[in-house]
Amino acid sequence: MRYLIRSVKYFFYLLIILSLMIGVLMSLHLVESDLDKLFVNGRDSLWQIALLMAVFSAVYPRFGYTTRFVPLAGSFPELRPGALETMQDAGYVLEKETEDTLCFRRRSPLSRAMKMFEDRVTLTHALGGWNIEGHSRDVMVIASKLRR
Repeated sequence: MRYLIRSVKYFFYLLIILSLMIGVLMSLHLVESDLDKLFVNGRDSLWQIALLMAVFSAVYPRFGYTTRFVPLAGSFPELRPGALETMQDAGYVLEKETEDTLCFRRRSPLSRAMKMFEDRVTLTHALGGWNIEGHSRDVMVIASKLRR
């Protein structure tokens, strides 16, 4: 279900950015204001562009979000303070906590909006370390910081 929600969000995110770019170009008179002249296939190009964005949006969550294991020795109570400090230094705040899981969100509202409010990073204690789940780039940064 999470995959579908991320795909739909990303589709609308792309749609808004593309619309804004075309709108700016039209308002600056850098391109034709008539959609039939703007695109090679006229208005018929709109559904083709939307289809291309839908395909890209359907594939993106597969590569954009990941889970990574970071090997660290210790129990949950031993590793928790280091994880909290690392996440705070990375710009995250603790959202919720269970007996072996820590969920974090970005501290900055602007940063959250830029990530389409899909900024949650979850650290789950596993035998021998942490399983980190979230946006691929964030997971890689946090994994390298936790290893220090």
